[in-house]
Amino acid sequence: MQRHFEKELESLQTTIIKMGSAAEEALRLSIASLLDASVDVAERVIENDDRINSLEVEIDNAIVDLLALQQPVAVDLRMILAAQKINNDLERIGDHAVNIAQSAIPLARRKPSDSLLELPKMAEIVQQMVRDALDGFIHREVSLGTKVLEQDDTIDDMNKSMTRQVIELMKSDQKSIETGLDLIRVSRNFERVADLATNIAEEVIFIAQARVVKHNAGEPPRQP
Repeated sequence: MQRHFEKELESLQTTIIKMGSAAEEALRLSIASLLDASVDVAERVIENDDRINSLEVEIDNAIVDLLALQQPVAVDLRMILAAQKINNDLERIGDHAVNIAQSAIPLARRKPSDSLLELPKMAEIVQQMVRDALDGFIHREVSLGTKVLEQDDTIDDMNKSMTRQVIELMKSDQKSIETGLDLIRVSRNFERVADLATNIAEEVIFIAQARVVKHNAGEPPRQP
């Protein structure tokens, strides 16, 4: 029975990693569609969203089975509870990737002469946050989780700066309003992805150290 439980738990972790890879790829492609003004790539992101949704359901079912049929304790229980939250966060990252792709399409078709302002840098940081959060989960690496938490404020500040810049642009040129609104939407979606990466990082620390760090990101991590 114990061996069966271990196999089921290992399968759950493997599926989460697969879903993480799918969400990360969706984010990468949505960013590529934005930076390269590619409608085709954006449409691929939108079309592939069902795969992430299917994995979410698969993980939900696996978690229900593990909790209903087994009696996990300590670190295994923490892993299962964290997996439930991470599953939801990854599905939402996929949704935000779709949102970014949907904004990238009209931006590509308008071919605005204005730059993307803070968005390329935000994209770089957000991608790294998601990558570090997932690597932290795979390797139970608390330092990677902590690194993600430290970057969240940077994205928040960039989102605010981006919004201010776009509003000034729209005030000076009414023809730029539609483009400006799409730029703000993308910025806000990046900010939400950063929040979700932060959520995953918090769960990494919870799994590894049984420590809840929400609202206490400034506290130093406990040594394992």
